[in-house]
Amino acid sequence: MNDKALHTLEYDKIIRRLAASCATSLGKERAERLRPTRDLRETKRLLQETDEASRAAAIKGSAPFGGITDVRPSLTRAKLGGMLQPSELMDIAQLIAGIRKLKRYVGSVAEEADIPLLEDMCEPLTDFKPLEEEIRKCIDEQGDVLDSASPELAAVRREIRVGEGRAREKLETMIRSSSVQKMLQEALITIRGDRYVIPVKQEYRAHFGGIVHDQSGSGATLFIEPEAVVQLNNKLRELKLREMKEIERILRRLSEQTGLKADLLTGDTETLGLLDFIFAKAALAQSEFATLPSMNDEGRIDLRRARHPLIDPKNVVPIDVELGGSYSAIIVTGPNTGGKTVSLKTLGLLSLMAMSGLFITADEGSTLCVFDSIYADIGDEQSIEQNLSTFSSHMTNLISMLNQVTSRSLVLLDELGAGTDPAEGSALAIAILEHLHRIGCRIVATTHYSELKAYAYNREGIMNASMEFDAATLKPTYRLLVGVPGRSNAFAIAARLGLPKRIIEHARGEVGEDELKVDTMIASLEQDRRRAESERAAAERLRAEVEKLRQQIEEERRRFQEQKVKLLDEAREEARQSVAKAKREAEEIIAELRRVALEEGASIKEHKLIEARRRLEDAVPAPAARPRASAGAKPPKIEPGDEVKVFSLGGQKGHVAELTGSGEAVVQLGIMKMKVALSDLEPVGKKAPAKATVQAAGASVKRTRDDNLRTELDLRGATLDEAILEVDRFLDEAFLANLGQVYLIHGKGTGALRTGVQDFLRRHKHVKSFRLGNYGEGGAGVTVAELR
Repeated sequence: MNDKALHTLEYDKIIRRLAASCATSLGKERAERLRPTRDLRETKRLLQETDEASRAAAIKGSAPFGGITDVRPSLTRAKLGGMLQPSELMDIAQLIAGIRKLKRYVGSVAEEADIPLLEDMCEPLTDFKPLEEEIRKCIDEQGDVLDSASPELAAVRREIRVGEGRAREKLETMIRSSSVQKMLQEALITIRGDRYVIPVKQEYRAHFGGIVHDQSGSGATLFIEPEAVVQLNNKLRELKLREMKEIERILRRLSEQTGLKADLLTGDTETLGLLDFIFAKAALAQSEFATLPSMNDEGRIDLRRARHPLIDPKNVVPIDVELGGSYSAIIVTGPNTGGKTVSLKTLGLLSLMAMSGLFITADEGSTLCVFDSIYADIGDEQSIEQNLSTFSSHMTNLISMLNQVTSRSLVLLDELGAGTDPAEGSALAIAILEHLHRIGCRIVATTHYSELKAYAYNREGIMNASMEFDAATLKPTYRLLVGVPGRSNAFAIAARLGLPKRIIEHARGEVGEDELKVDTMIASLEQDRRRAESERAAAERLRAEVEKLRQQIEEERRRFQEQKVKLLDEAREEARQSVAKAKREAEEIIAELRRVALEEGASIKEHKLIEARRRLEDAVPAPAARPRASAGAKPPKIEPGDEVKVFSLGGQKGHVAELTGSGEAVVQLGIMKMKVALSDLEPVGKKAPAKATVQAAGASVKRTRDDNLRTELDLRGATLDEAILEVDRFLDEAFLANLGQVYLIHGKGTGALRTGVQDFLRRHKHVKSFRLGNYGEGGAGVTVAELR
């Protein structure tokens, strides 16, 4: 990427912001090395990393990078056999803990969001918790080796504390003596060179024995170790040497353990730096209210309400820019201080940010392109050192660009052709633009030359644009208007500032008629554009209101349907409970009747009681049928033999006998057939058995003996042969009527009829199982058969 363009477009300021968002020096190091990439796939991957980190931060907050430092130099020394200091070992322990926290963080985010890139980065991170625990067992948070590091160290330190106590006790006895106090500068005990001493006045040196270790700056005080504590201090010195030796042994052991894992920990450290850098990109995006752009390598740019990220959001004016579709170059005209240069820098800087994997300060849906390079000639390039004028400096830059630019480049030119004679400058500007346009690169250029307006108007693939100017206030609005060339506002500004009218009129007379016509045409275009924008804004407001009303109506309709179903379910449940209560009361009455009949010898037939119970069961309301699919929904696929539910009959179940081909089906409902629309059906099960289908077809012409659907058959008084014929016909009718259970009343008697009937049921194809009646169903005088 062109380094001069990076500096001109202030890319380095974005990098400094990014580095400031990093939590570790590892992340800052990566941020400072960040440069745009020319590869589309790499750009998309970098942007996806930023997007995943943004979603992670939104779900679980900031990632935990606290306490993580760059321990790579320490790991290198440990790998080479060097001894690490306690503080270095604690940094490594903090790193191991940080790895574990970060893996937990990413794992918890992955349960709620799709973050494959972050998961892949964290997957190889190792967890050396035993090493961390060993370090923390030996070293505290302040970097001091603990007594618990080894039994030897604990024993030595106990001896040191005892020896120090004895030495201090001996010296305190001396300084409390009145004969000694007069020779002391102060009655206190101090330490010089790890040995306990007392401050003695210079004039009493000859009267005071011992070893002199130091003296004050004035020489009036000598720090003397009395002979009485020399042996004690010597002993303490030996103990402290033993302590240092033991500490060194502990540190070497921990350093050796660290060195064995140095390579893996080094890789983990670099991964943590990368993750910190990625989350810093997400933090920068959040602070700038930036969004994820769509990227391509086809030269297409579509920026929606793009804002320069280095300008205060309260003051910046958004711009819309399209490039690379029907036109590949934009010529921007307009007055100075109107925002032309800021528009150029916004386009260039946002392109560099997107190519670096950073979100851009534009609305969602914006599109940018991956260029092989971006070239920018912006601002006053006058060079005193090289004795170059502004024009010469611009030409030098342009010549350098022309030798490198390709069809995949973006060229940003500010005040093209300025700094020389207007006629020559405009001609040169047109020639340069024509050359770049033939190459096929993307171009945005600003100019004051009116000749370039005509060039852009007549040249296919080049579009005029201007910075909006408010004629009422005579101030720029800083909005970029693509498709409208800029016009001169010198006369209006001069009149507003008080220039005499006769001078202005004279000036107008000096302007050619063609230029005045063009100026009038541009003014008309601007007026039409403002009116169109106003009408479009009104239309957008109306559309938003209609959409809001539509959503409200849809939500109310949905709530109404839910309330309707709820009320129906409550009503049916209430009815079901009422019938169940009545059924319980009827059962109690029937039981009481049986008891009375048994006691008084009355004759109450069991099958009449069974029929009464069946009527009670039929009175219980069926569960609510669910609403059918909407009219626009595609009818379900239904084939002959399928079990279906008929919505219009309250969810009654049946089997499809045949399809008519006119959007209807013939449905077998018990012993009846009826035509039903396919949209009124819902499949509820697999196809019925083939035999059932055949028999069901015959059921439309065969009726029961008394044309009433029965659930019981009274066989009392019949011979076994007669009973078998009746039972066979009765079971066929019950099966065709989709009855699940029937009652065969054979009485008790000798049991021969019951045995014969049950033997027949055992072999019958429609019978799933059978049993004797329970209490209240007739007992041993009734056989209850369950049908398939």
